[in-house]
Formats: sequence, structure tokens, C-alpha cells
Amino acid sequence: MRNTCVLLFVLTIYACGSGPGQDSYVKKGPVIDPVAIERLDAALSSFIADSLVVGASALIFEEGEEAYFKAVGYADREAEVPMARNTIATIYSMTKPITGTTLMTLFDEGRFQLDDRLPDHLPEYRGMQVCIGVDESGDMELTRADREISIRDITRHTAGFSQREDLGLHVLHWQADLLSLDHSLAEMSKKLSEIPLGYQPGTRWEYGVSVDVQAYLAEKLAGKPFAELMRERVLDPLGMSETSYFVPKEKRDRVAAIYNKRRDGKLGRVPDDIHAINYREWPMTPGGWGLKSTIDDYMTFARMLLNKGTINGTTVLQPETVDLMATNHLPAVEDSLWLPGKGRVGFGIDFAVRTESPQSAEEN
Repeated sequence: MRNTCVLLFVLTIYACGSGPGQDSYVKKGPVIDPVAIERLDAALSSFIADSLVVGASALIFEEGEEAYFKAVGYADREAEVPMARNTIATIYSMTKPITGTTLMTLFDEGRFQLDDRLPDHLPEYRGMQVCIGVDESGDMELTRADREISIRDITRHTAGFSQREDLGLHVLHWQADLLSLDHSLAEMSKKLSEIPLGYQPGTRWEYGVSVDVQAYLAEKLAGKPFAELMRERVLDPLGMSETSYFVPKEKRDRVAAIYNKRRDGKLGRVPDDIHAINYREWPMTPGGWGLKSTIDDYMTFARMLLNKGTINGTTVLQPETVDLMATNHLPAVEDSLWLPGKGRVGFGIDFAVRTESPQSAEEN
């Protein structure tokens, strides 16, 4: 088995985080050999030629050493700024594993257990209501939750938080504007606790706001702002100085523009106000999104996980905690709208976890 860590930043509609893991290879010798490098170069170039992305970079470490790096296309097409090693990218849901890691540093200290009842730490979630239907008048039919939400539920997306349109819950979420940049995590949590659940806790996996609740839980347990806690527990120890919610003015010329696919098949630039969260220090510091980072910073984080919580003599998590995070905590997710075509996939603590090898090319 080769110890290979691969990171790819692609400027397109979305960026997605995935859990730690290792690929098994029968091949002896380096995986990243001249043939592999040629194929990687061709693949990255094809992304640009086929208008899949405006810019991309790829970084691969093998057996603890850098084996490949390449950047193609533009970080900012209109200004003709090429994609570079120090480009600062919007990492969207790749924020989630950093949030989970921050929370689990507190687990390592015995501050909580996964099966703790969430209301024992965040009282607003005590006695949650569950929407079980809508009557003829359009009013929600509610019942009390069978049990309290657990911390395990918010780490694996089974708390019951839902935007089910058939029950009208999406309207309540929209009205609450939970992740408004003007809300603190405490305000977000209070508003969320007032919205009925869409499912009984523990009965259904639904990707969503749970990681933002994790951020507030970490903040509450530690008694300090979440962004400060994340920097103290994860970013600074790992030397991830380019990873943050707030990007100072002197770094903004390195921030990549964001593009999405238009109806005509061409890539169009998203207005730059999409970066608003990063250009002011707002009350909101989401657990599920919002960070910007560089490919080298995130590779350091990924390698720390691959190395079971320690890198360059710095320990962020205990090995058994990393194993726990990368263990499937629910049956395989076959009906998820968020993991289409990913095959036999379950969920750990802020990581998707493969439960079986891919069964087809589409599941790779």
C-alpha cells in the first residue's frame, strides 16, 4: 500500500470535501511515475480545453514527499492572472473537516462524548418538535421528538434538521436566514432550534446545517469565538497561515475568481460580492463553509489526517480519534441527493466514508 495524498483545487461551480483515506495499489514502486505525470498533465489541460473550469491546480504527495504539482488556466480570467501555487481559493464544504477537527480536539480532552445529549450542552435544543405532516389547512402537524438530538447526530447529519419542501420546512429556513453574516453562531443556533425537525433524530441522513451547530458547540464548550478556537487548535499548529474566514487587503490580489456553467455551456464569472464573507470580519463564522485556503495549506491538513493526527512533530488529534472520524457511523447512503453516483458511501464525523470499493467507473 502506497501512502499517497492527492489534492485538487478546481475553479468551477462547487468545491466538495471528502474524508481521509488511502488507496490500495498492487503496483510496486512509485505511483506517480512519468506515465502518470503525463496523464495528469493531460487531464488538467483537458479541464481547461473542455471549458469545465477556468483554472485548476493539483498537488500530490507520495510517501511523505511531493511527487507532483501543476497549475493550469486562470485564477482570474478577466485580469489574466494565472492559476498559481499561492492562489487563495474558496473551499466551500472543505471547511467542514476543519470544523470537525476543531471540535474533536475537545473530544480528545474529554469535554464531551459523542452520545451526549446535545441539549445538555446547548439547552435550546431540549424537547424538539418533529413535523410529521401537513393538514388540510396547510398547518404543520407536530409531535415531540422520540429522543433528544445527540452530538453524534450533528457530526453525521442525522439530527433531523431538514428543509423538506413537502412539509414547508424550506420556507421556515429561508425566513430564519440562519446563516446571515450578521448573525452570530449563538443567534443561528437559537433560530434553528425554533424550527421543527423533518425527521426523528437518528432515523435519516440529511446533509445540511449540522456542521454549523458543531461550530457553535465547540465555541460554547471552549468559551471562546469559534474562529479563534479553530486558529488556536488547528490552523496555527499546522502553520496554515493562508487559511481563514477573513482575508486582509494585502492578500486579495491572490483570491481566485469564481465561475459557473451558464446555459450556453460557457463559464461565466460570478459577481465578486460572493467574497463578501471574507472581506469583512462578520459575526457569522460558519462551520460548514466560508474558509479560503491555498493548496499547500490544505495539503498540510490532509496529510495530518492521513498521518493519524500528527505531522512534522505536531499532534492535532489522537490516532484513535482520526480513525473514529473516518469510520462509517450509519448504513450506506443510497438515497442521498448530495452524493449522487458515489456508490457505497456512508458517513463518519464530517467525512463521507466508502463502505465498499467502487462497483463501476461512474462510482470512482
